Amino acid sequence: MTATILVADDDAAIRTVLNQALSRAGYDVRITSNAATLWRWISAGEGDLVVTDVIMPDENAFDLLPRIKKARPDLPVLVMSAQNTFMTAIKASEKGAYDYLPKPFDLTELIAIIGRALSEPKKRPARLDDDTQDGMPLVGRSAAMQEIYRVLARLMQTDLTLMITGESGTGKELVAKALHDYGKRRNGPFVAINMAAIPRDLIESELFGHEKGAFTGAQTRSTGRFEQAEGGTLFLDEIGDMPMDAQTRLLRVLQQGEYTTVGGRTPIRTDVRIVAATNKDLKQSINQGLFREDLYYRLNVVPLRLPPLRDRAEDIPDLVRHFIQQGEKEGLDAKRFDHEALEVMKSYAWPGNVRELENVVRRLMALYPQDVIAREVVEQELRSDVADSPIAKVGMPAGAMTISQAVEENMRTYFSSFGDALPPSGLYERVLTEMEYPLILAALTATRGNQIKAADLLGLNRNTLRKKIRELGVSVYRSSRSA
Repeated sequence: MTATILVADDDAAIRTVLNQALSRAGYDVRITSNAATLWRWISAGEGDLVVTDVIMPDENAFDLLPRIKKARPDLPVLVMSAQNTFMTAIKASEKGAYDYLPKPFDLTELIAIIGRALSEPKKRPARLDDDTQDGMPLVGRSAAMQEIYRVLARLMQTDLTLMITGESGTGKELVAKALHDYGKRRNGPFVAINMAAIPRDLIESELFGHEKGAFTGAQTRSTGRFEQAEGGTLFLDEIGDMPMDAQTRLLRVLQQGEYTTVGGRTPIRTDVRIVAATNKDLKQSINQGLFREDLYYRLNVVPLRLPPLRDRAEDIPDLVRHFIQQGEKEGLDAKRFDHEALEVMKSYAWPGNVRELENVVRRLMALYPQDVIAREVVEQELRSDVADSPIAKVGMPAGAMTISQAVEENMRTYFSSFGDALPPSGLYERVLTEMEYPLILAALTATRGNQIKAADLLGLNRNTLRKKIRELGVSVYRSSRSA
C-alpha cells in the first residue's frame, strides 16, 4: 500500500518541489499552505507521515505538534525551518518531531529520512512544557552549526557518551553544558573538570575522591567529581592530558559503572553521563603510547567536531550581537559595529576562535567611547592582537599567499613558538592529519556537498572520501537549489 505524505508549507515553490520529488519517490502527496487544513487531515486519520514548516500563516507548527502527538502518537512528523537556530532544533526534539531539517534542505536526505521513518516508526517521548528562555546557549546559523544542532537534539534524551573535539576557544564546554541543560539530566548537577589545570598526581583524587590517610596530606575523606556529578553530567575537558593510571580507572567506570576512591576498597556505583573534550589528536597520542586505545573507543561513542570560527565566518555578526547583549547586561555601554567593521572581523583568521572574538568585543565596548565601532578601530585592535604572530592577517585578499607559502609561514611560526626546543615527535603525520580536514571541508563546500564531484576534485576514490569524512568528523555541507 502506498504511503501518504501530508505536506504543509506557506511557500508555493517549496510545496511544488516537495510534491514532485515525493511523487517521483512513489508516495501519494497532499499539500496545503496552512496549519488548519493539516490538522483537519490529521484529526480525520489521514496521512502516514507529515512534513511541515514551522512558521505558517495561521499557527506555529510547534504549537500544533503536541496536539498531533496526543491524537496520533505514532504519526512521524518531520519539521523544516529557515530559522536554523539551536533552540529550533531542540524545540523540534522536545515537542516530539521525528526529525528536524534546516532550510535549505537536501531532497535526497529528506526522502531517506521519510523512508526510515515509515519503515521503522518510533514513538518519541515528548516534553510538552513551554520553553520560555529567550537566550540561546549556542549561537550561529551556518551550515556547520546546523549539523551540530541536529546531533545535539538527537542526543538530548539519551545517555550516550560524547567526545567533543576542536581547537581551543571553539566552545566545547558550552556544547557540553547545552547538552546537559536541555537533556533528561538537566535537574542533576553539571560538573566540569579540566585535566590540564590539575597536577597529574592529584587527578585520580579529584575524579574519584580519597579516603582519610590515603596519601600524605589526606587528613579527611574527600568526595571526587564523580560523586559530585551523581545523577547529572561530568564534563572531562582536555581528556588527552589524563595520566595513564587515571585512564585505567576511568575505563573501569565506563565498563562496569563503578569506581573506588583512592585508598578505598569498596566499589561505589555511579550514575553519571560523561562528556569528554580535547583539542589534541588522540589517535596520535595512542600511537605514542600516551592514551589508551580501549578508553578512546569507549569515550568516542558519538564524536562531534566543533568547527573553528574561520570556517563559520558568516556566524560572526550574530555572535557579535550576542556578546554585545551580554556586555550590556553586565553594565557596559551599548555599542554597534558598522558593516565594514563586521566584514573585517569576518576576514580575520581568529586563532583563538569564539573566545578571542568575545574578548575583542568586550574590550572594544569597554575602551572606546563612540556608539558605533568603525572598521579602523577593529583593524587597529586586531593588529595589536597579532603583532607577534604572522599567521592571522587582517583583511588579507583571497589568494594573496600560495598554499605552499601559507604552510611555510605557519610552520615557521609553529617552530618558533617552541624557542630553542623542538615540537613533539610525530610532526609529519600530525600536520597531514590537520590539513586533511579543511581540505575535504573546502572541497565539499565548493561542490555543494556532492561527494562524487568532491572525490573527483580531490582525486580520491568515493569510498576513500566517505571513509575520511567519517574518520575526521567532517560536517558535510548540503544545499538544495530548489528549496
